[in-house]
Amino acid sequence: MSSRSESRNDGIRISFEFFPPKSEEAEQQLWNTVEELSDWEPEFVSVTYGAGGSTKAPTLSAVRRMIHETPFTTASHLTCVGATREDTHRVIDEFLAAGVRRFVALRGDPPGGVGAAYLPHPGGYANAAELVGALRERGDFDISVSAYPEKHPESRDTSADIDMLKRKAENGADRALTQFFFDNDAFERYHDRVRAAGIQIPIVPGIMPIQNLTQLKRFAGACGASIPSWLDTRFEGLDENTEDRAKVAAEVAAEQIQDLVRRGIHEFHLYTMNRSALISDVLKRLGLQRKADVRAGAAA
Repeated sequence: MSSRSESRNDGIRISFEFFPPKSEEAEQQLWNTVEELSDWEPEFVSVTYGAGGSTKAPTLSAVRRMIHETPFTTASHLTCVGATREDTHRVIDEFLAAGVRRFVALRGDPPGGVGAAYLPHPGGYANAAELVGALRERGDFDISVSAYPEKHPESRDTSADIDMLKRKAENGADRALTQFFFDNDAFERYHDRVRAAGIQIPIVPGIMPIQNLTQLKRFAGACGASIPSWLDTRFEGLDENTEDRAKVAAEVAAEQIQDLVRRGIHEFHLYTMNRSALISDVLKRLGLQRKADVRAGAAA
């Protein structure tokens, strides 16, 4: 284990997800967040990529800057929906030219948005497993893929979901990053089924600290994640109390991670929503140390 990981409480390893900015204000917020979270020394970070390449330019710009101007090991999301194989290859070439050597390979949402019928492009890659295979043929990249503890909303059932994950792993995926969830029992059942299917790549829980429960419910409904009723109880009466709401959000995320650690999971992918304060509070509650804190302790 690296010296960086040795400073983690219970051997916890973390990674972060960011999304590309769409305005000058959002860009400033992203880079403030990057600066504020860099001292936590994540194993890697990822930057999302809109369906059909809708955020290609801002994703490429953000990834290039992170690779060349920050300490982060950086992965770019990559989708294949609505694109020919040639189009996808051109996008890969652009990211390679920017220095990208890590990808999060995803099919992507249909052009009509979440809930629209998905039709593979007749000249493109049909799914993420095929995209992983294409990336693996291009080089020795680090490739992450998605996984769904509560089933992808378009999948027939969990077995079909796990079959697709197995294809991704067989085609060369290095790890799976899950959709966010709040039911650790559901994750454990899923994890057990994945291992029983012979899939051995790490299944990394995706953790979503709750910035806004009402907005999260709308988002969760579209992506197949359930919101347990106990969350309503935890956040009851806090709509106008920003400080206490943030405290509860950090408690909930830290408690979820601590429970997963007790179940033998030690690697976590945090969805930052390009905001640093809540993420930092969660990590502090876990007993993790920032680089500056480690240095200060050594000098004391």
